[in-house]
Amino acid sequence: MAEYVHSALGGGAVADVLLWKRWCSSVGLLVGSTALWFLFERAGYNLLSFVSNVLLLLVVILFFWAKSASLLNRPLPPLPNLEISEENVVKAADEMRVWVNHALAIAHDIAIGGNWRLFSQVAISLWVVSYVGSFFNFLTLVYIGVLLSLSLPVLYAKYQNPIDDKLNVAYNIARIQYRNFDDKILSKIPLPSNKEKKIQ
Repeated sequence: MAEYVHSALGGGAVADVLLWKRWCSSVGLLVGSTALWFLFERAGYNLLSFVSNVLLLLVVILFFWAKSASLLNRPLPPLPNLEISEENVVKAADEMRVWVNHALAIAHDIAIGGNWRLFSQVAISLWVVSYVGSFFNFLTLVYIGVLLSLSLPVLYAKYQNPIDDKLNVAYNIARIQYRNFDDKILSKIPLPSNKEKKIQ
């Protein structure tokens, strides 16, 4: 059962970290995200000043390391070639294009197709995001997402059968409620026929 969850998460290094198979990486992610959240949220540190101070410290260290290396006949600091390959940029652009085209297809179905079911799903999802976002700021939501991504897959892999049973019951209840909502409200909204659309 844990293999099913591992393959559902992509089956790679990310799945290993989320399922705590790479224990050191999981702990590092948890400690690092907690430290960043505490630094920005509780200590009141600003992101821009933090990034500029870290970069300033890095540049100063590298500058003095290079100067002292030339004076003491030591090797220069080992810096990799800092450049992004064209292949990585094309791959990222292709991935982004797929997501943007999917979002535009949904927007087209809602705006032109008049798909009430899709419209209600998108509207409810956006309202839920807005409602939850009113309680937290963005960084806290990201931190909560990291905590949930490090805990929920492990719990699901451990207790998959009881969780699936409860989710099936909840899905059946939600499907019945949606069918009632569709029968009582959505089906009574008059929609223009295809002939009326062509005439307009």
